[in-house]
Parts: sequence; structure tokens; C-alpha cells
Amino acid sequence: MTSLGEHLGLGTGARALIVTADDFGLCHASTEGVLDALDRGIATSAGLVVPAPWALEAASRSGVHDVGVHLALTAGLPRFRWGPVTFAPSLLGGDGGFPAATEDLHDHADPDEVRRECRAQLERAVLLGIAPTHLSVLDDALFAAPALFDVLLELAAESRLPLRLPEHADASRFGFPLHELVDDAGVVHTDFVRHSGPGVLEDAAGFAASLPVGVTELVVRPARDTDELRSLAPDAEERVRDLGYLEADGSIARALADAGVVTLSWSVVRELAKDPSVTVH
Repeated sequence: MTSLGEHLGLGTGARALIVTADDFGLCHASTEGVLDALDRGIATSAGLVVPAPWALEAASRSGVHDVGVHLALTAGLPRFRWGPVTFAPSLLGGDGGFPAATEDLHDHADPDEVRRECRAQLERAVLLGIAPTHLSVLDDALFAAPALFDVLLELAAESRLPLRLPEHADASRFGFPLHELVDDAGVVHTDFVRHSGPGVLEDAAGFAASLPVGVTELVVRPARDTDELRSLAPDAEERVRDLGYLEADGSIARALADAGVVTLSWSVVRELAKDPSVTVH
């Protein structure tokens, strides 16, 4: 089999980066932050949280940007809830909306209801005018339970959309071979995943130099600094910091260029995933 980078025409030894701004539609501050990152930062794609309160606004303003579906079956912010777009009693937590914790979801989620809900979220994104570029999962909620992971893998294979997986080093905690199962199903995914956080983007040159050969996805959650954001998100400062890094006088973009790292969008990978003749390892 041929590597993802080689299929994309990057050549042996090339390094590429997809920058995905997640939590699009979560709240107004996140919606504005993601749009800022797409318009004025280096973000190349976004992840829409379809059941979230600002999803309609986000979709209506997404324009020509790449937008994937960030499947949501949890609502982890302590004072902020949203729920299923389908009738799905087994997907409700005790305080309204989706459960706050993935463990709670796994205790009572019916796989058939999960299947209907995930398909409905993908279909609703299309109805909102989005041409989904990829799938990802909020809080990795569908990975730790094999029956729910089967639902996710089925949806990715049917839709022929690329799927974000946990980093290889993290996947062992789920107890079954995620990457091997996804490869066997012919579902395309990046080689590596990085998440923003303390110490990740402060040193732009160091970050660029640390990227391995292959295709890496950097996941960020940019948001504007507003009273709304600070009232609902305990990690508001991290979200605001993400936006600052992405917009900071082009330093990350320059560092990537200086290091010879190519930036990609998910739509390029999606076109590869749509081709049934392509096999990626």
C-alpha cells in the first residue's frame, strides 16, 4: 500500500499539516473564533458541532471554507448543555441533554440510537449547506466502547469520509486495535494528530521542526474572549490563546514555511477517500 502523503503527491520524506478549528457552532465566541482562524489565521478546516446552539449560524457563515462534522454525543462543559437531534432517550444524561462524561454515555447508550443520531448529524450538516470534509468525535466518545466504535466505523466507511483517530500512543488505552480496524475498512485518516495545549504552539519554530514525516492534523479550539465564553467554558483562556496563536503576526505560518511543512485542507484528503481504488496505509 501507498502512504497518505504519497497518494497526495507530497513525495517521500515530505511533511504536511492540516489545521482544524473545532467546536464550530458551540457558542457565539467559538463560532466567531473559528471564522477568524479560517479567515485571518492559518486554520485550513473547521469541525461543526451540529447539535450545538450556534450550529445554524456557523453553517450559514462558513462560505467556501472546509467544514467537517464533529460528531457530538457528550456535552462536557459543566454549565452548558445540548442534546440529540433525534429522539434518543438512551443518549440523555441525568441533567438534560447529552451526558457530561463519556463513561455515563457508555453506561446506557443504545448502539441503534447512536447510529441514527450520528447519521442525522451528518445529514443535517448537509441540509445546512455543508459539504462535509471529514468526521471527528467530540471527547473521543465513540472510541472506548467497541459497539459504539463499530457504528462510527460503519458511518465513515459508508460516507467515504476521512476520520480523525486518536494518536497511536493514546489508542492503546481503548483496549482494541483502532487503527488496524480502520485500515481494514478502507477508511482514510491522517498519520498523526496533535492537540493544542500548554507548550504546544508557544514556540512556532520548535513546533514546525517537531512535525514528523507524513500528514499530521493539528486540532485547535479558537474562540474570542467574551463574557459568554468565560461564563460557560472553564478552559476559556486556552480557547482564546489558540486564536491568538493562529493570528499572531503569521509566526506559525512562517515557521511552517521555513521548515518546509506543507499545509493542507481536509477536502484534499476527502477527494482521495472518495476514490474506492485508493488503499492507504
